[in-house]
Amino acid sequence: MAATAAPPLGPRLSTNAALFSDQITAMLAGADVAPSQYDDYYKEMQPQVFHHDRADDHLKMPIIMRNASPALIIELSLKYESFDSSLTATGALSCLSGAKTGRSPKDKRIVDSPESNKNVWWGPVNIPLSHQSFMINRERAVDYLRTRERVFVVDAFAGHDPEYRLKIRIICSRAYHALFMNNMLIPAEGKDLDNFVPDFVIYNAGSFPANRYVDGMTSSCSIDLNLERGEMVILGTQYAGEMKKGVLTLMMYHMTNRSQLCLHSSANESTLTGESTLFFGLSGTGKTTLSADPARLLIGDDEHVWTEKGLFNVEGGCYAKCANLSQDKEPEIFNAVRFGAVVENVVLDTKRNVDYDDLSITENTRCAYPLSFIPNAKSHAVGGHPTNVILLTCDATGVLPLVSKLTREQVVYHFASGFTSKMVGTEVGVTEPTIVFSSCYGEPFLMWHPLVYSEMLADKLANHSASAWLLNTGWIGSTGKRCPLKYTRAIIDSIHNGELAKGEFVREEVFGLLFPASCPGVPTELLNPASSWADKPQFRAASAKLARAFVDNFEKKGFAKTVSKEVLAQAPTVPEGYE
Repeated sequence: MAATAAPPLGPRLSTNAALFSDQITAMLAGADVAPSQYDDYYKEMQPQVFHHDRADDHLKMPIIMRNASPALIIELSLKYESFDSSLTATGALSCLSGAKTGRSPKDKRIVDSPESNKNVWWGPVNIPLSHQSFMINRERAVDYLRTRERVFVVDAFAGHDPEYRLKIRIICSRAYHALFMNNMLIPAEGKDLDNFVPDFVIYNAGSFPANRYVDGMTSSCSIDLNLERGEMVILGTQYAGEMKKGVLTLMMYHMTNRSQLCLHSSANESTLTGESTLFFGLSGTGKTTLSADPARLLIGDDEHVWTEKGLFNVEGGCYAKCANLSQDKEPEIFNAVRFGAVVENVVLDTKRNVDYDDLSITENTRCAYPLSFIPNAKSHAVGGHPTNVILLTCDATGVLPLVSKLTREQVVYHFASGFTSKMVGTEVGVTEPTIVFSSCYGEPFLMWHPLVYSEMLADKLANHSASAWLLNTGWIGSTGKRCPLKYTRAIIDSIHNGELAKGEFVREEVFGLLFPASCPGVPTELLNPASSWADKPQFRAASAKLARAFVDNFEKKGFAKTVSKEVLAQAPTVPEGYE
């Protein structure tokens, strides 16, 4: 049988092109080799790729576009994906992600393997999948990618610290997916690219559905992660955020396995003192917006690891929400929507201006851009140990204080609880704010038990004398209006300059939270949530309902039986008459 011809390379020929050509040919020809097996495979078994592993005379390999420049990717997107790609007036690539405009957490699967079985937090977040089903889905994805006219390969790093970074390879058929991950990770260059052997490979065949008859599938969408093989398969969803969050999930496992704390968080640092701040929060709570502070240096907006040396950003870019985006309120993000950036599922007017207020496609409009697009971002995205840690929540009930200072035990309780209101559009089917508890403010991405991360965080805070705060960016009382961004920023400024910690604090009765009696730049009546409710009985009822939800969540997830008495004592007290 004739050998399969090596796939034609894209515009850049590596000095070690043969290594990459062999790797990608093996992948797309159907070889079952995992990234961790590359070295031995190519030394001892490479001939089988071309003569025995499903290669045949008529097998045609796609054109491979490896680490193509943003300009070339955009050109190809506009040329070959014109049905859902266009250029905005500011030069950004505007793309549609099809039927899926948010993540599909119910379709995520983790391969159940002996090596990781005891470590993974199994349940609704991490649903087990058999090795056989994974390999069937992998083969389906590879078959689809191999039949495309061209395939994009992005070889990049996850992590700005060379000691902990992972080498990631993305293989995808859509140009916009390649540009997205080129922005979100740290592209390999020079010798790093020439000698690149991935630790982890993402096969993104999202334009092709999963087979619903495969054991473990519940829909035509499937996002499958195999820790032992170092691979991820995407079928049935073109939403680019699945790739980004797949890398976060991977880091959540491997960094914890190395006794380092991976966090769903943003971070920035002072230009004067170098002191850094971590912001935790789910989508829509303000993580990206609040970390993009013109008075501070941006380390990153979504994924970080806290090591014994300090912080490092996992990503090379930012993924910001675009709903109601304006230059006045968020100038750094607004100005980042330019050539090289990707905007998802937005509406353009006749002059190709983005209408950020038009959410007819989805509430979850997004923009992905490199860190370099933010004027005050750090190019080497690392920082020292945080001085302040801020837990962001978006309380749609209007009963929590705007800001509270937390003790160590309260940090464990509230971080493990992860209360917020899930904002519209961030997941399929979410059409209005919904009260949720997402452990560690990133439950969909956790691999270990939430209390593992919570205790690690509390220990980090103690070891480095960092202060912890609960910051509510949600609704003010019963007004139905969200807290103005200017007040939230004023609170953060007072945290950073130390004024807030020096002031007087008042204890809230139901949740036991200490909130400040005053804060520069914030109306005093807004700091006490009870003051924002005209109907006091209604306020007590709303407080009791949320308190009961906290208690029920802690019991449902089994935390109440696991944590110390000191941590459990931080649970809210449900008022009499509302039990």
